Amino acid sequence: MGKRVTFFIAMLFTITSLVHAQDVVVKGVIKDQQNQALPGASVVVKGSQAGTVADVDGNYSLTVPNSQAVLVFSFIGYGTQEVTTGNQTEINVTLTADQRSLDEVVVIGYGTQKRGDVTTSIASVNTKDIEERPILQAAQALQGKAAGVQVTQPSGKPGAALSIRVRGATSVQAGNEPLYVIDGVPTMDTRDLNVNDIESMQVLKDASSAAIYGARASNGVVIITTKRGKANQSQVNFGTYYGIANIAKKINVLNPQQYADLMNDMGNNVTVGSETTDWNKEVFTTGHNQNYQLSFSGGTDKNKYFVSGAITKDDGIIKPASYKRYAFRANLDNQIKSWFKLTTNFSYANASIRDVKDNNNAGRNAVVLGALGAPPTMGIYTEHPVRGTIFTTNPLKAGWDNPLAAMYGPTQGTKDNRVFGNVVGDITLAKGLFVRSNFGVDYLNHSNDYYLDPYRTTEGWGSEGSTHGLANATRSNSFTYLWENTVNYEKSWSKHNLSALAGTTIQKNNWNNSYIAGRDFPADGIVKTINAANEITNAYTEQSEWFLNSYLGRLMYNFDSKYLITANFRADGSSKLARGNQWGFFPSVSAGWRISAEPFMKDVKFINDLKLRGGWGQNGNQEGLSNYASYGLNSYTRRTATNPPSGPAITRPTYAPNPDLRWETTTQTNIGVDMSMLQGRITVALDAYLKKTNDLLLNVPLPNTTGYSYIPRNSGKLENKGLEMVLSTVNFDKTDFQWTTDFNIAFNRNKITELQLSKVYRYADVEGRSDQIIILQEGASLGTFYGYISDGVNPETGDIMYRDVNGDGAFTPQDRTILGSAQPKFTYGMNNNLTYKDFSLSFLFQGSQGNKAFNASRLETEGMYDSKNQSTEVLRRWQNPGDITDIPRATDGNVNNSLISSRFVEDASFLRLKSTTLSYNLNKDWASKIRMNRASIYVTAQNLFTLTKYKGFDPEVNAFTSSGATLGIDYGTYPVSRAFILGLNVQF
Repeated sequence: MGKRVTFFIAMLFTITSLVHAQDVVVKGVIKDQQNQALPGASVVVKGSQAGTVADVDGNYSLTVPNSQAVLVFSFIGYGTQEVTTGNQTEINVTLTADQRSLDEVVVIGYGTQKRGDVTTSIASVNTKDIEERPILQAAQALQGKAAGVQVTQPSGKPGAALSIRVRGATSVQAGNEPLYVIDGVPTMDTRDLNVNDIESMQVLKDASSAAIYGARASNGVVIITTKRGKANQSQVNFGTYYGIANIAKKINVLNPQQYADLMNDMGNNVTVGSETTDWNKEVFTTGHNQNYQLSFSGGTDKNKYFVSGAITKDDGIIKPASYKRYAFRANLDNQIKSWFKLTTNFSYANASIRDVKDNNNAGRNAVVLGALGAPPTMGIYTEHPVRGTIFTTNPLKAGWDNPLAAMYGPTQGTKDNRVFGNVVGDITLAKGLFVRSNFGVDYLNHSNDYYLDPYRTTEGWGSEGSTHGLANATRSNSFTYLWENTVNYEKSWSKHNLSALAGTTIQKNNWNNSYIAGRDFPADGIVKTINAANEITNAYTEQSEWFLNSYLGRLMYNFDSKYLITANFRADGSSKLARGNQWGFFPSVSAGWRISAEPFMKDVKFINDLKLRGGWGQNGNQEGLSNYASYGLNSYTRRTATNPPSGPAITRPTYAPNPDLRWETTTQTNIGVDMSMLQGRITVALDAYLKKTNDLLLNVPLPNTTGYSYIPRNSGKLENKGLEMVLSTVNFDKTDFQWTTDFNIAFNRNKITELQLSKVYRYADVEGRSDQIIILQEGASLGTFYGYISDGVNPETGDIMYRDVNGDGAFTPQDRTILGSAQPKFTYGMNNNLTYKDFSLSFLFQGSQGNKAFNASRLETEGMYDSKNQSTEVLRRWQNPGDITDIPRATDGNVNNSLISSRFVEDASFLRLKSTTLSYNLNKDWASKIRMNRASIYVTAQNLFTLTKYKGFDPEVNAFTSSGATLGIDYGTYPVSRAFILGLNVQF
């Protein structure tokens, strides 16, 4: 027995000695191509966790298990290198600078370009986090991610469009939203696009990059490329999430007793009975959002496919507002011949939106201000001797329904069916010579139906039952086709690189619309369509079309990627303008100089890449023009029929025809610097720009003697100028822990520089006020508030003291003045990504500084001039002579204390944690055991908190989105919600 134990111990020592005998200590130095040490470079034994980092002199020392071990050398900004140890105990490595960031392909108009050769201002937005955020619209992926691209959410209503401004607003009436180009097909609306299908997004910010799109590019261009299959990489991806949402901020209103006290102060006799209601709790509820996404991709070298389907649903925090979308996509790539490739992109979406009324006051049955203004001393329903169970109305104001009547009285919603896509043929005629033909379609079938309960609502019942229910229906079809043909020539010799593009494009749209309205419906409310209406009150059909014919060209040249130049030209002819003014010409030129490639930069080791670029160009704007803007169109009105028939009455147009109407043209100059430092750990992009819009389109008022209200005319000039910075850093890059930060900030100054004929324009009416909130005049910016200056409450009278601005000793409309602007001094965003082993944490901050907002909701909630409930702010109201307060006295029907004034202009600066996501990626070895390539689970919070002084629901909202001048007005707008989401993504 003893011999066996001795033998076993001897064998154990022998095996241990052999194992340790195989360990090898490897030392060496890690340097770059300039023979400079790379401190912090990583050395890892492939397939294990064993590793180390180089010291300040680039030296490393590492124990490896055997002579067949493979060492992996890496450093940020350099290519990875693998070395088998063998019998070596000293391994010195020279890492080569990684050119992938410079060689990364960027999608530009009608082609692609290496990022390192780009001479224009293009923002590339990383979309990899889309699948871990409940993003419904493509514009949401841009929020806080790109300098100079301001994305706001004017309304939290499900399905509501976002507002995007690229380097400021350039127009008042002709539209300020950018042009979207999805797989080569231009459009102005991306709400039907399934964002999980997006592969990349590029924002063309300056004129020299966007001029290739001519008459539609003055507001910037967003190029979206969708996903495609990869050869010999078959994949099945499934993703889902479910979330809940609630109101992010609450506005407190008076309780029943406080409300009764206020009403009694105003001379009304109100008591608190047995029936009371907390309308905030009844109106603002928990919302739900969910998504299911399935995609298949793969193929061979000759035939590749990407097919996806998605179901998305968003139930809002105010019922029954909701959004539901079914989306399908099929992208096919077929290499039919070695010289011919056929690409197909097809998408179909079915979207339904249930609406609720907002952006107005309780007297107009709008739900948000209705929830704040409904008396808390009444219940939800009451019994009527004729109408049965009905929604209660304000007992002090006949006809004012409670907010639930605004929610559930109407049945209102839209349905859209959209087919969008294109077929592209690429032909190689010879080496470097390519022809492309692109045929695209965008078809939208839209329907809108409205039905108002004939019994339970006051408006639906009408005066003594005269209305007995209201309904209307709208049906429209829009069909746009695109046909583009381009030829591209590419040639490289020695260090010279040349690319030339020329082509033609035509685009045509046909639109038709029908409308019918009726009233007097059956009492049962079962049939809500117009066929049940006893009386048709209105009906009509209409149609229109537009056509755009264009010629385009581009020349790009670079010498050794050191000296770069690009020139673009586009000519657009539009049917929207009269003969003689239909054509617009939009040139641009840009140049770049890679300073870091010069010999004198050889010894500047901390800079890896430095490029100076500049550009000039012109863009146009046609999107806001009506199809027959330059023509005076007659209209027809029905009249009593004659025998024999003599036709309807002809009504002359309300506006004067203008055959001299021209394009708005924006000229932009841009200069920028791109720099990469410390082996790519720090990258910086700086831009300065000047944008001048000439021939600003305005509806100029005309004297009554002309017989017209206005004339559409090129009648002004507008300017934007600004600075932008993008900073990306790699803070940590270790084996187990990585941390990167992307920060951007943008400064923009917007100003009207000239107005012709009429020097003042006014916008933005609110109910019950004779004044508008917004003024447009020379020297002011878009979104400038105009009104009286409030100097507080007079302690003796309790009334607001308005400043005598013109010094004439009287309070008159001439005392109105500029009160501030909705334009921010700067906007910014910061995104952080942290990864520790299989866990990831990302958080995105978004902010705006220096912008004002006009809180028109406070006109209602702090006005104290009628029977609406008020916010708790009025508990500080003036009640007795000598009271010192900022809230005036209560009145009855007198709105003088709540005129359009500085009292309601607030600081709307904010810092928001837009989203934060914590995710866990299943270990690849574990995933492979259950036949998965990848699996992750994540938790996301959106709008977690907002730091702001603004008193309303949200500082971003805007009740008026139809005009570029009306910014920053909150008037009972559907608030943005806070959401918490749990999601899962798997790949097979």
